[in-house]
Amino acid sequence: MVEEQYQIILFYKYVHLDDPEAVKLWQKELCTKLGLKGRCIIASEGINATFEGTKENIKEYVKELEKDKRFQGIHFKLSAGTGNAFPKLSVKVRKEIVSLHLGVCDIDPNQITGIHLKPEELHKWIQEKKEFYIVDMRNAYEHKVGHFENSILPPIENFRDLPKVVEQIAHLKNKTVLTVCTGGVRCEKASGFLITEGFTDVYQLDGGIVSYMEKYPNENFQGKLYVFDGRVSMGFYTDDKKHKVVGKCDVCLAPSENFVNCSNPVCHRHFISCENCLAKNEGKALCPGGCVLSRHGRKISPLEVNLI
Repeated sequence: MVEEQYQIILFYKYVHLDDPEAVKLWQKELCTKLGLKGRCIIASEGINATFEGTKENIKEYVKELEKDKRFQGIHFKLSAGTGNAFPKLSVKVRKEIVSLHLGVCDIDPNQITGIHLKPEELHKWIQEKKEFYIVDMRNAYEHKVGHFENSILPPIENFRDLPKVVEQIAHLKNKTVLTVCTGGVRCEKASGFLITEGFTDVYQLDGGIVSYMEKYPNENFQGKLYVFDGRVSMGFYTDDKKHKVVGKCDVCLAPSENFVNCSNPVCHRHFISCENCLAKNEGKALCPGGCVLSRHGRKISPLEVNLI
């Protein structure tokens, strides 16, 4: 199959870069040469990227990247691609590779971060029923389609809400806390931030949720993993009887893992809608309860959406 020729690579590294613009030009040139598409964010604090390309070219990319000592020792996460997971290549320089916006109090993961816990160790903790608390540092809409069983799911709208999360889990300051996110980049900062806020026993899942799912498909992590590409969500062996659908249609609450965007281009809200609800509306995705505010500051009615 054509899909089997493609691979998606996800990685990051916190490392000081004196000239992020030079790294940007190098990355853009290298990816263009290898025909890779995807997103790459570069900052003085490091690199955060996800690309798709042929397996051969992804392998060549890793080889070229690791020629630079600054980018050696990276934990690369690989998964099956589709050939069209990304519409284009985007390489940008920003202030942070994952935005926390703490200013002068920002966290440097090279100075302070939680203890890296391997997937095998987490699996053992779960099997032995060790007392610990998983705190999911992803956005609320990511939680909806998949999460660890019995994990704490703070209603995060974006990563900048981290200080609010601390307030919600303050009672765990003297407990063993494990932070989790998709590939690990958010937890590098989140776990460090918890330590600065007085948490005494903080871990982070090494390689992120995707690494755990790969080793232990359909165990402990229920549902699918939300990803920021054309696949929207991914799972391993989803036809396995152990695969549990945790997502629910936002319209009728039926089990579903089907993410859509509202058909109203002004709204474009991201939510789960089952096939039945889409069929009832002739394939249009309609926000349950009406759309969000329009550009003119008023509520858009379902009737108006039907006219689109």
